[in-house]
Amino acid sequence: MDIKFDGYDYMRLFTYYRNLYGGGKLQNHALNSRVNGEFRNKFSNSKKDLIIVNNGKYLIHIDYIYAENHDISRVCCKIIEKYIELLMKKDHELLKLLSEVQKITDYAKKKMKIKELLTEDAEARIFEIISYAILKNHYKNITVYFGYSKDEVREVQLQLYKTGRTNANDGGIDFVMRPIGRFFQVTEVGNYDKYLLDIDKVLHFPITFVIKTKKSREDVREEFEEYISEKTGGMTILEERYRSAIEDVITINELQKWIDELDDEDIDGIIRDIDVYYKLEMNMNAEDDE
Repeated sequence: MDIKFDGYDYMRLFTYYRNLYGGGKLQNHALNSRVNGEFRNKFSNSKKDLIIVNNGKYLIHIDYIYAENHDISRVCCKIIEKYIELLMKKDHELLKLLSEVQKITDYAKKKMKIKELLTEDAEARIFEIISYAILKNHYKNITVYFGYSKDEVREVQLQLYKTGRTNANDGGIDFVMRPIGRFFQVTEVGNYDKYLLDIDKVLHFPITFVIKTKKSREDVREEFEEYISEKTGGMTILEERYRSAIEDVITINELQKWIDELDDEDIDGIIRDIDVYYKLEMNMNAEDDE
């Protein structure tokens, strides 16, 4: 028989998973379409939704509760508990590494340790946080002259701001720069449809793409522009609008190069920023206090 959640049970379930490790960031819509969407992504051969919504009630499909007439729900709970245990261990590994790096007195070794975190198989949210920390400390050493009139022009350091959590899925832009108003989007190479969606959602405002790849920025840009040509089907105006919306491309290569160019104080700044924003991302402070 199916497992059903009515309104009362749903609230109990909601309260329960919100109290689990990492559950404080989950939203209630994660129990329906989002869960089914993620389930299909992970199990592409499955044609049946994991959760069925029927007149306000949530049902877990019977095919995923029974295996050869055996109830596997208790086993599923044990697997989830083990997953949470492993997740907690993995999430704290970066903090442990940062603590060790902070103690290193040789800044050449510190730089090397940070560069080792920038890999193509790095977790997306960790790559975004590390790339932000590097870019923030890189750009703050660059100044521009800004003012509303000639008499008001003054020298200003570039400031990079992170606009939200990495997993917010709010359709926003990842980083914003002041005072010149640049947009930065962190992504992975290969899914150029996603790049076009990023451009569309800000109405073709120029974007700097920070890409988790070891490919050269020239190769990535060439591939992207070729994709734009194919996707627009010869519509010159649309093709030009997309091309002009690519302000710059930054890859792992540039990030590692800029690490080498930073002084000791900036390297400590990178480590500090990674620590702060990772804890914020993971709700570490709140959960550690519980």
